[in-house]
Amino acid sequence: MTTESAAARRYDADREFESKHRWTILVVVSIAQLMVVLDATIVNIALPAAQDALGFADSDRQWVVTAYALAFGSLLLLGGRLGDLFGRKRMFIIGLIGFAAASAAGGASTDFMVLVVSRAFQGAFGALLAPAALSTIANSFQKPAERGRAFGVYGAVAGGGGAVGLLLGGVLTEYASWRWCFFVNLVFAGIAWVGGQYYLRNQRPASTPRIDWWGTFCAAVGLFLIVYGFARAASDGWGDLLTIVSLVVAGLLLSVFVLIERRIKHPLLPLRIILDRSRGGAYLAVGLAAIAIFGVFLFLTFYLQLTKGYSPVLTGVAFLPMIAFVLVGSTLANVKLMPILGARTLITIGMLMAAVGMTYLYFIDSTSNYWVHIFPSLPLLGFGFGLIFAPAINTATERVSRDDAGVASALVNTMQQVGGSIGTALLSTIAVSVTSTYAATHTGAAAAVEAPVAGYKVAFLVSAGIFVAGAILIFFLIQAHAPQPTGAPPDDTGTAGPAPAIGESGAADQPASESAAARANRGIDPAPGTT
Repeated sequence: MTTESAAARRYDADREFESKHRWTILVVVSIAQLMVVLDATIVNIALPAAQDALGFADSDRQWVVTAYALAFGSLLLLGGRLGDLFGRKRMFIIGLIGFAAASAAGGASTDFMVLVVSRAFQGAFGALLAPAALSTIANSFQKPAERGRAFGVYGAVAGGGGAVGLLLGGVLTEYASWRWCFFVNLVFAGIAWVGGQYYLRNQRPASTPRIDWWGTFCAAVGLFLIVYGFARAASDGWGDLLTIVSLVVAGLLLSVFVLIERRIKHPLLPLRIILDRSRGGAYLAVGLAAIAIFGVFLFLTFYLQLTKGYSPVLTGVAFLPMIAFVLVGSTLANVKLMPILGARTLITIGMLMAAVGMTYLYFIDSTSNYWVHIFPSLPLLGFGFGLIFAPAINTATERVSRDDAGVASALVNTMQQVGGSIGTALLSTIAVSVTSTYAATHTGAAAAVEAPVAGYKVAFLVSAGIFVAGAILIFFLIQAHAPQPTGAPPDDTGTAGPAPAIGESGAADQPASESAAARANRGIDPAPGTT
């Protein structure tokens, strides 16, 4: 038996094993992804207690959050491509172990610098872990019906994980210690590591791995500077010189990155992934939703704790209705509605529902009642988020070749991270400006209470406007739904008809007479959701 035939047989055996255990694999990677998603909010709840224990200044507090965002956001594309080149299982396991080790270091921190460095390492290893998790689902589920259910679960994790982090962070901080907001990751990582070691297979292309180093440099530094620039804008203002320089240089580097990717033979991010209208629209939907969603997680948390005096646990409980409807919306969208309505209709409706929920929150004041002025908006927001994230993530990774699955998945997480950074800076700046104006034009004890609420209200309204703008853009950008043909069962690629032969590289074997140029042209992916 030749080496090539042995490798091909091993590849087929690995694919068959992962397909057989695909639902168990979904549970494993969802646990890992939940750990990454909730870590973005669980630490926020622990910050005041951590500050009291370690004695760092208010001005330093933002770096506990920013250090994670900088490393995570800037390294995601590289992490996704490493998974494509060296195997998803390898990156998944390395990411799990590294994330767990960094979490342990953060929980055991005795000074501020150790805490910040551990958060940066959490972000770096999360950049390896998150793309590997999503691309594993994308490769394990190819039949449309099963893929819909799988991405319904994943969309629920992506949309509701932040709210779960608020609840879990509140419980751990109040009844255990802020350090357990880090130590709890060891439990998640341990379960996912055991499952990953047994159920995942390290599929990788047969060709020699190559890395686009110049593209990697421009993308990593550019994304680092854009996240840093928006984070600094939130604390130092848009007129700050370092903020302006960071954002300008980031724009230049990302422009150079695009030029490099157009010309290089082995790009970090093949542009065909994002130039497809439907797939590009799905990435845009994730980014816009991430910008606007911070209007809920950030300012509603501030309102409940600082204005209404809710404890961390009660704040987390207050978000439970939204979490429940995220689960319902995500599952219903991909399992029942996606085959009928398509991604464009679902995402558009989801954004309009979220806009209505945000607008409802605009009418709160310092004396508002939770059940009357907040609770009715949470089902709208949760269901809307479910209709956005599950179909968008499904569409963003649909029909991507296996060799590009990692970087396509990484781009989903990149849009979430960069969108979150933009949302935090933009909405915080607006809220602070409105609060200052209100305080300057109103006097008395009541004004001091209502001033921050005035800022929250406007932030909610701006978020609603972003959702409305997103709904319009997505409706015209993502292609209309094309019904699946009948009369033939879906094959392994998710389309009707006989499956093409899959070679060792995981791509359909081409006829021997086909020219190299024709094969290159065929590398352009068909539009997601079309037949």
